[in-house]
Amino acid sequence: QVQLVESGGGLVQPGGSLRLSCAASGIIFYIYTMGWYRQAQGKERELVATITSGGSTNYADSVKGRFTISRDSAKNTMYLQMNSLKPEDTAVYSCNADIRAVGRDRGAYWGQGTQVTVSS
Repeated sequence: QVQLVESGGGLVQPGGSLRLSCAASGIIFYIYTMGWYRQAQGKERELVATITSGGSTNYADSVKGRFTISRDSAKNTMYLQMNSLKPEDTAVYSCNADIRAVGRDRGAYWGQGTQVTVSS
């Protein structure tokens, strides 16, 4: 059974920083692209950033220059460093990963989400 577990969310003031983590567990053969998505209340889920197994990154225009995605392949963990946070960054942040697990077909997995609230 493959699981993704996010951590690091919370309440932060505008201009502050948070670091999210997403840890994959289970009998994993290989993790391909990983990504962070967010969904604000009343809005559709949107892509925040992705990172390939080779380390290539992609960011939504709204977070470029403020957020940094990274991964530690040895730990099957992905991170999102969020700086200069704005109230409009408030959302539930979820991680997604394209994983080939031992004994299973390659597929997309989602974490349960972690709340990030930016407010004074």
